Amino acid sequence: MTAWTEWKAAAEAAENVKETVHQRLQHLLGIEPLTVEQVTFFLDQAKPFQEFQRHPLKKLATLRGKTVALAFFEASTRTRISFATAAARLGADTMNLQAESSSLKKGESLIDTVRTLEAMRPDGIVIRHAASGAPEFVAERLGMPVLNAGDGSHEHPTQALLDALTIRDRLGRLQGVNITILGDILHSRVARSNIHLLSKFGARIRICGPAMWMPPMLESLAPNLCRVPRVEEAIDGADVIMVLRVQTERLHEPALAESDYILRYQLTPERVRLAKPGALVLHPGPMIRGLEIDPEVADGPQSCVLEQVTNGLAVRMALLYHLIGGAPADAPHPAKERLNAAD
Repeated sequence: MTAWTEWKAAAEAAENVKETVHQRLQHLLGIEPLTVEQVTFFLDQAKPFQEFQRHPLKKLATLRGKTVALAFFEASTRTRISFATAAARLGADTMNLQAESSSLKKGESLIDTVRTLEAMRPDGIVIRHAASGAPEFVAERLGMPVLNAGDGSHEHPTQALLDALTIRDRLGRLQGVNITILGDILHSRVARSNIHLLSKFGARIRICGPAMWMPPMLESLAPNLCRVPRVEEAIDGADVIMVLRVQTERLHEPALAESDYILRYQLTPERVRLAKPGALVLHPGPMIRGLEIDPEVADGPQSCVLEQVTNGLAVRMALLYHLIGGAPADAPHPAKERLNAAD
């Protein structure tokens, strides 16, 4: 096969992937059902939006006339602001619902609330809910795209995508990375989505945390996944260390003193040195400095925390563009066009 025919075959394959993703994916409810090609497609589509964040005029008209409903039935700051900013930078309007001020406080059901939102004719809905499966429940009953912004302890798909984009940018690959996840695995939708995503690319995943925060039948979640009791052993040789937020209310069920958690599981500079040179440190935020992570690590050169925030915008712009904007598979990328015009 000549170089030309190889290039042509690769280009045709890429177009087929774009067409498949465009035709089949109406919602983003989780990472588990996605294919490697779909994950790769959205990471690739996020790249121009990533570059666009450095543009002096960070505003496109791509979704002008569209409205995105942000239905956050659970407290959120980072994810809600990220989705709202992503929508605004694409030119979309937003309508906001927050549980603290919603009719849910008056006893209205979830489906009645979202149907009320639907009656206002948004073009898609971003939903966060404390109940696992809530976004899928809504998607089955509403005729619009639904994007999961976190549901219970089930999944947080956009967090996993932005983490994957960060890892791919820094390491140049996702295939075969050695990743260590530290903390409360049992209650973490971030851990679950990352396990689903990275395992699709053959990652070797070690998890470490208090025994009562380890899910039963954990190894069935993904191949090449194992639990390691000692944090030093878990971190040894890691390419990526992902620190999970400690939900301090859980330190008392059963009791686990903060001092014990710090001693046994905190990510310290000494422990980071056990990983590969230049290993990445990720955290979904918000961080509790001095508990789950040492401030020196949080602010160190291996920390990707602020990159994760920036990459979250790019990923969410790509998802809104394709799922709510309904972009044709062969449409020119709006961020690429703006960046090319500025050159």
